Amino acid sequence: MGEAARRLDVIDTAPLFAADDAARLNARYADVDTAAMLADLFASPPFARIALVSSFGAESAVLLHMVAAIDRTVPLLFVNTQKIFGETLAYRDALAEQLGFTDLRVYRPDPHLLAARDATGLRWSYDPDGCCDLRKTEPLRRALAGFDAWISGRKAFQGRTRAALPRFEVDEGRLKINPLADWDKARIEAYFAAHDLPRHPLEAQGYPSIGCSPCTSKVRPGEDPRAGRWRGWDKTECGIHGAVTAVPGGDDPVF
Repeated sequence: MGEAARRLDVIDTAPLFAADDAARLNARYADVDTAAMLADLFASPPFARIALVSSFGAESAVLLHMVAAIDRTVPLLFVNTQKIFGETLAYRDALAEQLGFTDLRVYRPDPHLLAARDATGLRWSYDPDGCCDLRKTEPLRRALAGFDAWISGRKAFQGRTRAALPRFEVDEGRLKINPLADWDKARIEAYFAAHDLPRHPLEAQGYPSIGCSPCTSKVRPGEDPRAGRWRGWDKTECGIHGAVTAVPGGDDPVF
């Protein structure tokens, strides 16, 4: 009598979300209120492993407040590039405490990579793409390990490169959710006022978009809100939200 054929265990390593899922979700939530959409997502089993990523920038308080009102235990991820304004770090601590988040996770660049590729701390001045990859993209990739979806605070009005921003998209196999994609500046300001949310201290000084201190400058009246980011460079995103190309070789040059 022959032995029964053995059944092989198969481990499914495919990403949980694909482009079709993003399209389906965009259609499903097209006319749904932002807060109601977030509450529905947080209650859905496919979104059990979800994180909120925040830069604690000029407009971040709106999304942070909205999420905190639904679930303050959602993991809140922050990348400290070690080039962040001190005002941002203080704002992060105060706002996270005020809103009651219970799981703030801070990630920093790999010290070994910094020693090998940015020992002088000046890579931003000659290779901003490489600096962003080293100090922001790589730490966020580590931070998102174990999550199937993450929430971003991007908005379409923030610049020409974000004009067609959808609520849902797929990035490296994870679902990226942009709840405020269709919000305009007036709606952001109204939410701040309605909930008496604290403003980032640098905003009043002329910084409507705030990143790392070496690559953030004040914006002049009439300029694109993100004009002060990487001023003088052909660069509009840090790499978290778009591909970057680092200088070949990657080693820190000798000055």
